[in-house]
Amino acid sequence: MEITKLMDVQSLWGSLNEFLRDILFKDVPRIIIALIVLWIGLKIVKLIVKGLRKLLEKKEVDVSLQSFLLSMTDIALKVLIVIAVLGMIGIQTTSFIAVLGAAGLAVGMALQGTLQNFAGGVIILLLKPFKVGDYIDSAGVQGTVKHIQIFNTIVETPDKKMVIAPNTDLATKTLINYSRSENRRVDIKVGIAYGESVDNARNALLELAKSYPLVIEEPAPAVVVTALADSAVNLELRVWTKNANYWDTFFYLNQAVYDKLNEKGIQIPFNQMDVHIINS
Repeated sequence: MEITKLMDVQSLWGSLNEFLRDILFKDVPRIIIALIVLWIGLKIVKLIVKGLRKLLEKKEVDVSLQSFLLSMTDIALKVLIVIAVLGMIGIQTTSFIAVLGAAGLAVGMALQGTLQNFAGGVIILLLKPFKVGDYIDSAGVQGTVKHIQIFNTIVETPDKKMVIAPNTDLATKTLINYSRSENRRVDIKVGIAYGESVDNARNALLELAKSYPLVIEEPAPAVVVTALADSAVNLELRVWTKNANYWDTFFYLNQAVYDKLNEKGIQIPFNQMDVHIINS
């Protein structure tokens, strides 16, 4: 009986020695290497985030977007490093990755529209198709950009209405940025009666344009015939002005063209139809 107990103790001690030997020569080095990889990986993540911060600041990306992108990058890289380290020490990470993937898919489907707007906001803030203060026309919205947010852009219309436009529309649809160029052309349309001299009307309109101080000299003002319409010969006065002076120039010239043609005795007709009755 005592011999059997002694053999059991020796067997237990042998198993314990083997277990400790496995830990000492197999697991401990692997854990040490994994900890070294973790330490080096965290240092590399720190350098990457620091470099990304400098790049975003150089590109003058919006501060709120900078903070979000830096946080997301930092968290994503650290999660990848932790998963890699867990795999190095023998912990199965397949199920963990599957759970993360499923959770990400569920959240993405639930927030599909919101994520699209977020992606649109990132594109706008990075590529800068417009900036605060620009006058734009896109997706049925026309006005001055007041705020560019992560999910929406706030646009003020000329009649002081605040329009909240989804970023995905502004980032993916055709957009006209009227403020991108320094100068902008003002087109004033007017019709003169058949029988009036086009040259006289052209000279009167050019005289008017050259006398207005907000009209710039180059490119030079021009008057062209755009159509021989039913009731009038349609002309168009084309002048250039600074972007900031567009509306002042547009409204002034609309009235001034009417006054100038009246002053010169050039008739501006209204739509009419002549009916000829022939008695048989």
